[in-house]
Amino acid sequence: MNMKMKTAQISKPGGDWELVERNIPEPDRGQVRVKVEACGICHSDVLVKEGWWPGLQYPRVPGHEIAGRIDALGSGVTGWKPGQRVGVGWHGGHCFGCDHCRRGDFAMCANRKITGVDLDGGYAEYMIARAEALATIPEELPADEAGPFMCAGVTVFSALRNSGARGGDVVAVHGIGGLGHLAVQYARQMGFQTVAVGRGKGKEALARKLGAHHYIDSGTGDAAAELQKLGGARVILATAPDAKAISALVDGLSINGTLLVPAAPAQPLAVSVMPLITGRRSVAGWYSGTARDSQDTLEFSALTSVHPMIEKYPLSRVAEAYEQMHSGQARFRVVLTVGT
Repeated sequence: MNMKMKTAQISKPGGDWELVERNIPEPDRGQVRVKVEACGICHSDVLVKEGWWPGLQYPRVPGHEIAGRIDALGSGVTGWKPGQRVGVGWHGGHCFGCDHCRRGDFAMCANRKITGVDLDGGYAEYMIARAEALATIPEELPADEAGPFMCAGVTVFSALRNSGARGGDVVAVHGIGGLGHLAVQYARQMGFQTVAVGRGKGKEALARKLGAHHYIDSGTGDAAAELQKLGGARVILATAPDAKAISALVDGLSINGTLLVPAAPAQPLAVSVMPLITGRRSVAGWYSGTARDSQDTLEFSALTSVHPMIEKYPLSRVAEAYEQMHSGQARFRVVLTVGT
């Protein structure tokens, strides 16, 4: 007799949330079964909810900010054991055989799988993950905090540590939301002169509590000009998906500065080329990362006491939790507590 588990699924593009029972799945070769303890709700889950990702197959269980414990091992899995605490993120596995994989660039694998999109994700009591998609969760990190590090955390952590900025450089974080509140903490802990750029004076106290050395209110002045008063930003990490606001920040970069965009706005950026040419400035995007990047994020967060600010909901309230995120009312990450 098959044991059952509770899941939250979407059965069609734009469909309602359905709380259903499914058989607990068995891991195939190279896979593990994870007993989910917590799963963050990410803005990109809208791709599944609304059917905006090409080739989606339904019904689908979303969720790629997963924290739990290994429950069972498939054949051929080594280096992992039942009961081990693990996280699973957006990068759900790679093929090991394409040109990207042969170069070690697993994040760009031509045949990679995306957790919660190509594969069922963490809005369930159990989920199946490829072994190469697992990251070890340090014991001192609770599951409900570890979940958001698997996407929001790894995205901004990896962007900053690969940005070229060095200790003491001016690094600005635009937006103090789900991504930005983590980015400010990471920037401070990495030794950057950290500037938080937000709209409204009321956000300054929080920004400074998170570790910002400076706060710029973009609603009352020219944020780029204020950055230039600090010598210009070596890196501006744009975490608020507002194309107009992001475009205006280019003039705040220092010589050789980079505007990094990990959160895609709906509209295209409108950037003047001349400041890019004369200042050797650049605009770039950033992808979240692989399981190794996620594990580095978890370990750095535990080492430096970086914490996400979360709102917790049980799986049974998934519709309410998703709407809290989608409406922009969440401060700052929404997490489903699945196994508690």
